[in-house]
Amino acid sequence: MSAVEERVHSAANRVAGEIRSRIVSGAVQPGVKLPEEGVRADLGVSRSTLREGLQLLVRERLVVHELSRGFFVRVLGRDDVADLFAVREVVECGALAAAGHGGGGATSGIAWLADLEAGIEAGRRAAARQDWQGVAAASIEFHHALVALAGSPRLDAMIAQILAEFRLAYAHMDEPLDFHLPFLERHRVLVDLLADGAVSAASEYLRTYLAQSRAALLERVPVSPH
Repeated sequence: MSAVEERVHSAANRVAGEIRSRIVSGAVQPGVKLPEEGVRADLGVSRSTLREGLQLLVRERLVVHELSRGFFVRVLGRDDVADLFAVREVVECGALAAAGHGGGGATSGIAWLADLEAGIEAGRRAAARQDWQGVAAASIEFHHALVALAGSPRLDAMIAQILAEFRLAYAHMDEPLDFHLPFLERHRVLVDLLADGAVSAASEYLRTYLAQSRAALLERVPVSPH
């Protein structure tokens, strides 16, 4: 890759990262068209760089491109949501198991608690403000921190992409705070189990948590007409 190509690729990654962050924070909602000229001016990039960045998000399943219409934030269907939960169970519960068996992670001492505690506190502050977008973002960060316990950069990258896509599922919640608050309390249980060294119990608790979250969310996702 030439120096020029490398700069363009780096700029495209920056574009993708900025739009991805807006999706994860809830600032950009599923189904919304991304106004290319407005985004390009906002980020100060060329049209070709913007298009390359958007294509990166298409490959990550965060954005769809409709010919003659433009780029839209993706809307998830029931099959998407069910599959994402299946992947999350494998990755998140597996990461906790790896951390508990010395797979490169750290579940002793207090340093590893910081990110998990920060996620819990951010969620509680957002809930007190009735800010469901903040609660959702804090939940995403909490689950990312759980996987980080395995100490694997590849798992970190994988779960970041999975959780970014999963964030799109929240568009199906008509009462999002009612959905999130019970699970926010379960974050505390998970951290307490990990702090006690009960990693296997924490992994099983997380498996049940994800199954219940899956059932509750799928109740809210409409069945697509055939």
